[in-house]
Amino acid sequence: MNKRTLLQSTLALAIAAATGAAFAQDKPIKIGATAGPHSQILEQVKKVAERDGLKLQIVEFTDYIQPNAALAGGDLDANSYQHKPFLDQQVKDRGYKITSVGYTVNFPIGIYSKKVKSLKDLKEGARFGIPNDPTNGGRALLVLQDQGVIKLKPNAGLKATPLDIVENPKKLKFIELEAAQLPRSLDDLDASAVNTNFAIPAGLHPSKDAIAQESAKSPYVNLIAVREQDKDKPWVAKLVKAYQSEEVRQYVQTQFKGAVVPGF
Repeated sequence: MNKRTLLQSTLALAIAAATGAAFAQDKPIKIGATAGPHSQILEQVKKVAERDGLKLQIVEFTDYIQPNAALAGGDLDANSYQHKPFLDQQVKDRGYKITSVGYTVNFPIGIYSKKVKSLKDLKEGARFGIPNDPTNGGRALLVLQDQGVIKLKPNAGLKATPLDIVENPKKLKFIELEAAQLPRSLDDLDASAVNTNFAIPAGLHPSKDAIAQESAKSPYVNLIAVREQDKDKPWVAKLVKAYQSEEVRQYVQTQFKGAVVPGF
């Protein structure tokens, strides 16, 4: 290697190092999350990440659709709010070039009611709220099947809809609503399935208030998603490492007391 080539190589390395340092110092990673537990946990992740030279900017959303749209459109660098069945459906439906890079936490979905204390107390024709997105709607129906309330077609799978119900002895009427609206539906409906990340901000605690709950052993562990083109970038590894740290694990277990379960 001649002196000129050596000088160019040294200069290139210096520029790369300076650029990396500047990125970590001056350009925070924008990560989206739904308001509530996901954002709360990310505040702890942010503290851990900063010790590793990675600054995070948390952007809150109130629905399940916009965080992926913002990530695909370049307005976010990552998001942390969804499970793999939901991400897979979004990629299929919308063609997003988004991928999972690490698991985070699980929010077992719960069934809540202000009218009855048990699913067996639901009257014939009761109005039952479920999320209107395919994966979480199916998730709610699977809980009802596990509880013996309904029976689904054998091949319905994780994306079951009310059309897949083959036995409904109580003739429940299913009302499909935005997941964020379901806690407020409890005044008008007989019962509703509510995702934990929306239940907790509404003052509902799964272990105390749910009349039925999904098993913690489910395929619905949440994840961190990034654009496919970014998955191998150094900041992604730092972000995942910070989230999957023992400090964050302890925070989740202490703060949420079983309502949110570490999935890493």
